[in-house]
Amino acid sequence: MTTETRRITIDPVTRLEGHGKIEILLDQDGNVADCYFQVPEFRGFEKFCQGRPVEEMPRITPRICGVCPEAHMMAAAKACDAVYGVDLPLTAKLLRELQYNIFYVTDHTTHFYVLGGPDFVMGPKSDPATRNIIGVISKVAPEISRQVLQCRAWGHEAAAIFGGKPVNPANAIPGGMSKGLNESERLRLEEICRFMVDFGQLTLQVLHDVVLSNKEYVDLILNGPYRGETYSMGLVDANNRVNFYDGEVRVVDPQGKEFCRYKPPEYLDHVAERVEPWSYLKFPYLKKVGWKGFVDGAESGVYRATPQSRLNAADGMSTPRAQEAYEEYFETLTGDRTGAKPVHHVLAIHWARCIELMNAAERALELVQHPEITHPENYRVVCDKVPREGVGIVEAPRGTLTHHYVTDEKGIIQRANLIVGTTNNNAAICMSVKQAAQGLIRKGVEVNEGVLNMVEMAFRAYDPCFGCATHALSDAPRLTIRVRDWDGAILSEASR
Repeated sequence: MTTETRRITIDPVTRLEGHGKIEILLDQDGNVADCYFQVPEFRGFEKFCQGRPVEEMPRITPRICGVCPEAHMMAAAKACDAVYGVDLPLTAKLLRELQYNIFYVTDHTTHFYVLGGPDFVMGPKSDPATRNIIGVISKVAPEISRQVLQCRAWGHEAAAIFGGKPVNPANAIPGGMSKGLNESERLRLEEICRFMVDFGQLTLQVLHDVVLSNKEYVDLILNGPYRGETYSMGLVDANNRVNFYDGEVRVVDPQGKEFCRYKPPEYLDHVAERVEPWSYLKFPYLKKVGWKGFVDGAESGVYRATPQSRLNAADGMSTPRAQEAYEEYFETLTGDRTGAKPVHHVLAIHWARCIELMNAAERALELVQHPEITHPENYRVVCDKVPREGVGIVEAPRGTLTHHYVTDEKGIIQRANLIVGTTNNNAAICMSVKQAAQGLIRKGVEVNEGVLNMVEMAFRAYDPCFGCATHALSDAPRLTIRVRDWDGAILSEASR
C-alpha cells in the first residue's frame, strides 16, 4: 500500500485468486473523487484455444484455475456435448452433478474460512499479521479448525475418486464421464457427503455465532457502505430452485421481478461485453437494458452473479436444511421469508455462500444414494455426429460460467468465448469498491491499514478469481495508463 497526497494505492489486493490493485483518487479536501479497481493480469485462454480439437477443452480449461477447475471442466464438457449434439445417459448426469456439488462444498469452505472469514473472526481492523487463516485457527475452537481441514482434504479425495487426481481433474468428457463408480467408491463418497452435510450445518452455526450475533458486524452489513441495487443472475431448475450444474439462466430486476430467462444457446441474446482501457477484465452487461456506465438501478445493465444473486434469482433452495436457512436469510434482511424481495447488501454474500454450501452438501448426499449412480454402462455415449457449435453453462461458485465453442467439420475450434463467473461481477465489484472507499475515506479520517482493508472487503465478498477471468476481445485496445491531476486533467499517458 502506498499513500500520496492525492492518491492511495492498494497493490496488491489480498486474499483473492489472481492479481489486482485499487487506485483511489482524492480531491483537494481529502474526499474520494474517483476509484479504480484494476486487473493488470492477462492470460487470454480464449485465443490459444483456437486451433485445438474441441474434445481437449475439458482437459485444458481446468488449468485456467487451480481453485475451481471442476467448474471449467463441467462447462467445457457441456459445451462439447452441445457441439456433438448428444444427450447424456442418466448415470452420466448423476455423476457429473454429484462431483460438482462436492466440489462446491470444498470451494465455498475455502472462501468462507480462509479468504473472507478472517475479516469477521479476527475483526476487519485487527492486526494483519493475525487476520488470516492461522489467526482464525488460533481463535476458533480447535475442533472446528480440524473439520475445516478435513472438509478440504476429503473434498480433494472425492475429486481423485472421480478424476484420478485431487486437483485439475479431467474426467468429464464429451458424451459423459471417463469412468463410472463401483460400490466401494460409492460408499466412501457417501461417507464424505454425510460428513459434508454435518459440516454445512456447523458452518451455518459458526456464521451465527461469529457474525450474526455480533451487533457491530450486523450493523456493518445492513448500514455500512456496502450496498448496490442491480439485476441478479443465477441458474435455476424447472421449479425455479437453485441448481449449480444444470438448468436455465434466470435474471431478476432490482425489485425481484423476472426480467429474462434463457437457455445456454441463447446467452448472446441477453448478455453483451465491453472493455475499458484501464483493465484486462471485460465488463458484461444486459444487452436489452444497455450499458449506462458504472451505476446501479433498473435503468443500468449492470448485474451481479454471486451466491446472493443466485438466491435472489431463485424461488428457493432445492434441499430442506438449505431452504430453512434461505427463509431465515430473507426474513432477517428483508422481512419476507419467501425471497420475493431481493437482498442487495454486499457483505451478506458471505451468508448466502454458507447457505449454498449447505444446499450442495445435501444435494450431493441425495445423488450418491441414487440407485443408478453405479450403473456399469450408462456413464457415457459415443459422440458420432458432425461437430458444430455449442454452449455450456454451469454456476461456478463465483458466478454464471459460460463456455461457447465454434468448430469446423473436423471439430477444430475456430472461435471460443468464455464469460467467467468473476467477469460477470466486474462492473459491480468496481462500483462496490468505489462506494466503500467513498464511505470510509473522507476529510479528517486517518487512512490506516484497517480502513483500507475495509475497502478491500468490498471486493472480497464476491470471492473474485482474476486468474481465469482476465481475457480481452480480439480487437481490444492495449492497456493504457493515464496520469491525471486531482481535477482530472491528463498529465501523461503510456500504452503497453
